[in-house]
Amino acid sequence: MLKPAFRVNGFVALAVIVVLFLAFGAATIAALAAATRTGGAPLWWLIAIVAGLGALVAVLALTGLTIVHPNQARVVQFFGRYVGSVSDPGFHWVIPLSERRAVSLRVRNFETQRLKVNDADGNPVEIAAVVVYRVVDSYQATFAVNDYEEYVETQSEAAVRHLATTHPYDAHDEERTSLRDGALVAEELTEELSERTATAGIEVVEARITHLAYAPEIAQAMLVRQQAAQVVAARQRIVEGAVGMVGLALDDLAEKGIVELDGERRATMVSNLLTVLCADRSTQPVVNVGSLYS
Repeated sequence: MLKPAFRVNGFVALAVIVVLFLAFGAATIAALAAATRTGGAPLWWLIAIVAGLGALVAVLALTGLTIVHPNQARVVQFFGRYVGSVSDPGFHWVIPLSERRAVSLRVRNFETQRLKVNDADGNPVEIAAVVVYRVVDSYQATFAVNDYEEYVETQSEAAVRHLATTHPYDAHDEERTSLRDGALVAEELTEELSERTATAGIEVVEARITHLAYAPEIAQAMLVRQQAAQVVAARQRIVEGAVGMVGLALDDLAEKGIVELDGERRATMVSNLLTVLCADRSTQPVVNVGSLYS
């Protein structure tokens, strides 16, 4: 569990350590000189030993000085035991003889490899995504997984594969979400990745698909299929519009009493109007010089 490590201002600690080292060093020298003058009195030798140990402790205290850069954390371990993390940038003094492991808190991004996977309809597609993330818990990033960068990359590829298998490349039904629905797919991918990487103390800022295409072996066939689907959709829209226009024309003719048509002639007019309106090329008019019924 992440917790703040014991720390004090590094400049204050350094000043105190230097003063103590000079004081103990001077006391050691003075005690040794006095012991020499008095013929090796035990008291002065004891004072010299204690002062010398004090100077050694002051030197060892220097090992507690550490520097933390902006957007960085230091995970502090004392003989294998986690004692806390320091994330405030600056010059600090922590427990001496401890191991301080640097963990970057900067925002990072990487792009997955182009993965070949079958979509929800069984069509092979190539897909890749870019993932933007950062470390928010230095304890979990250091101790919960072996290598959090490798862990994020592996989980990202797994999430992209799972996403591709649960959605089709193209959704012909409006109720289905396709891989081409960028915003919805990005939100789903980000949420899934956040759940997968929470164990490592990672926050996924954004995950978005950067490459999406049919596999080369079916790309041409799927292109023909897409073109056919677009043609059908366009012709359907044209027919719907033509039927409406024909209905308006017949209603307008009947309302204004311009011409009265029986059922057969009405059907003929509808057929002619639909032919003209729905044709994919210009029509050639035929002028009837006889009567309406000949």
